[in-house]
Amino acid sequence: MYDTCEAVEPSLWDVMSVDPAISIDLATLRQIIRDQQRASRSLLYPWLRILSRIAVTAIVVAKRVARLRFSAHATMDRLCLWFLRRFVAPDSVGLLIRHFIVETNLLNFCLRNAGLAAEVGLRPVTLAQLGNRAVIEHDLNVYRALIALGRAGSPDRAAKLSLADNLDFGMLSVPDIDPEPHTRRLLRLDIQTALCLMNIPFAFCLTPDEYRRAVHSLRLDASLLTVLAEITGDDAFLGWRQPAVRVDSNVDVPAAVYEHALLCEFAHARLRRAAMAVA
Repeated sequence: MYDTCEAVEPSLWDVMSVDPAISIDLATLRQIIRDQQRASRSLLYPWLRILSRIAVTAIVVAKRVARLRFSAHATMDRLCLWFLRRFVAPDSVGLLIRHFIVETNLLNFCLRNAGLAAEVGLRPVTLAQLGNRAVIEHDLNVYRALIALGRAGSPDRAAKLSLADNLDFGMLSVPDIDPEPHTRRLLRLDIQTALCLMNIPFAFCLTPDEYRRAVHSLRLDASLLTVLAEITGDDAFLGWRQPAVRVDSNVDVPAAVYEHALLCEFAHARLRRAAMAVA
């Protein structure tokens, strides 16, 4: 057995595809691996990551110094859709659309199992549905859900654990997604490179307060994971947390967004496994 293991020289992709610590479903994991293997991820991303951060920092500082409070949400939506259609690989676009659904599912799981009537309705399945303020609503939904959960209060942990066998997992389905694979693309960028470029018009088209709020929504993962742990009694969610009591905009937003999306996938996959265990 040891001789066989030593003779094999696996690639990092081989390990990633079967790593027991990665709980994402296999089809989605294969999409992520294909996205990471794109040439743009190794050739363009390291440079655009630096250029994007410099550009965004300059925009945010300039708007604050000049006290500019204008926003251009419709322009941001149009630029986003045009860019995704023409320059981002269909698989990568599919992962982006999927994230909106997955996070909505997580929020609705928390709201419904906390006994709250309000739920989130943002579940785009086409590229066109990412328009009409979808990016802004996506961030705002996290704030709205946590405010609703906070105002409702939380039963003690023992009470939550006693309800763990009666949880509602009915909102965890992910419908078929149409990333417009037949649309002619000039480039097929990976999602991380795409996020670096998209972050520039986001910073320009949002007010400084809107941009800071969007960035801080990424830190609310810790709060969401805590709620998931309380509802399910599964402490594994707590191991993925990072502190949320800090507000700033000068972070590597594309990298943070990517990590946030993966975190949501981990949490969603764990809930799906819990649902199968009680089915």
